[in-house]
Amino acid sequence: QVQLVESGGGLVQAGGSLRLSCAASGSTFSTYVMGWFRQAPGKEREFVAAINRHGDSPSYADSVKGRSTVSRDNNKSTVYLEVNSLKPEDTAVYYCAGAVREVRVPPRLDEYDYWGQGTQVTVSS
Repeated sequence: QVQLVESGGGLVQAGGSLRLSCAASGSTFSTYVMGWFRQAPGKEREFVAAINRHGDSPSYADSVKGRSTVSRDNNKSTVYLEVNSLKPEDTAVYYCAGAVREVRVPPRLDEYDYWGQGTQVTVSS
């Protein structure tokens, strides 16, 4: 069973930056498409960013495009999400997810097989 653990969340002032990390257990990390999702209070979980197995083809939701970077280090079995110019509307629990098979663009939640427990990001105004 694959375990995903997010870290790096916290409280940050609007305009600041955060770098989230997601560490995966096991030796099959490089075979997974990795994605980031977030869920704000009272809202549905939404797609944020994803990256292919080789780490050379990232994709982003319109809400973070231009101010976010998703990357991965397969040697460390870790995927990262950096968000700059943070806004109060970025406040949410951020989840890391892995998919065994190819996913759509944008991906659907049910296309991902493994999920982390999430890390809280709070952006103050």
